[in-house]
Amino acid sequence: MERRQLSAARIAVLAGLCLLAACDGGGGSSLTLSEEDEVVLPKVSGENCSVDAERFFNGGVPPQGIPELSNPELVGADGVADYLVDDDRVIGFFIDGQAYAAPHNILWFHEIINFDLGGERLAVTYCPLTGSSLAFERDVVGGAEFAVSGLLFQNNLVMFEKKRGASLWPQMARRAGCGVRFGTPLPMFPVIEMTWGGWKRLHPDTRVVSSNTGFIRNYTDYAYPFGDYEVPDNPAVFDRRRPLDPRRPPKERVLGLPARTGLGGIAFPFGALDAADAPVRAVHETVDGEDVVVFWDAAAQSAMAYYPRHAGQRLTFSASDGKLVDAETGSVWDVTGRAVSGPKAGARLEPVAEAYVAFWFAWAAFHPETRLWTGK
Repeated sequence: MERRQLSAARIAVLAGLCLLAACDGGGGSSLTLSEEDEVVLPKVSGENCSVDAERFFNGGVPPQGIPELSNPELVGADGVADYLVDDDRVIGFFIDGQAYAAPHNILWFHEIINFDLGGERLAVTYCPLTGSSLAFERDVVGGAEFAVSGLLFQNNLVMFEKKRGASLWPQMARRAGCGVRFGTPLPMFPVIEMTWGGWKRLHPDTRVVSSNTGFIRNYTDYAYPFGDYEVPDNPAVFDRRRPLDPRRPPKERVLGLPARTGLGGIAFPFGALDAADAPVRAVHETVDGEDVVVFWDAAAQSAMAYYPRHAGQRLTFSASDGKLVDAETGSVWDVTGRAVSGPKAGARLEPVAEAYVAFWFAWAAFHPETRLWTGK
């Protein structure tokens, strides 16, 4: 943490920009994305939004002032020694069996990476202010790429699609908040967040976004631009108009499973998952009446939720001798939902696509009726 405190003054500068630009009503700005196409961001108003317009906040940068990436260069695990170390965090995902990783170090400065891979059109997104890692399918907007609007909603990234008739999409709302598409759900694509060292260990054949992005940025972890913002008990947030939920440290990471109806769901704090001082854990729970299992890998500092079944067979998981094992076949599984040995070797569990990692304060703000798993 000491290396990050070298840049601690930056957060004060950024916060000052936000405060100077705050509460101007948001939206309504225009930008030209090509010679033929001008995008006008929608107004933020009660008549034009499906979410509370008062919760928007001007982040102090113009649309695309934080530049998104489009199909960046991908390299093997050995090609990122210049900027990634094992403790850095990445967003991992799979397409046609191939593992990919989008590092936080890149997303601190870009927040959105648009990928066209194997027939999938995705936006992999990370908001440094809310610690939230989510990926979305872009087909609902006709494959248009997403970009950063410069607005925040409850401290969270607000995206827009780069086409005429753009709407505003708060990342953690997972739907269009304002504009012609307001209320339209944005389908999620399953991702899993963990340390780079953990991801490399599990998937040495991974492809990963390189630091050759076309932008001049210092992507090393000691150049983290928000000082000590990520320290779990640091209560500092950009928009301080609403109280923080005191039940967990504000910046503790949680795996959240939203409810499909209402504002509930359940949050699994990393600290509670790690409290048993065990290498791995398997936690069976129910969300909206459906069985799920959450896997935890302490070395990778990673949690993900799955449906506990495969090929029509219900599976019951537990930790045994530092491994995740199902009682029905004795197969061993890893935190990415893959069976690595036993009768099910090579099989994969279906992930809960809507599950994602965020800071506790942000999850609780978007899901005020959430249940909180404590391990008891």
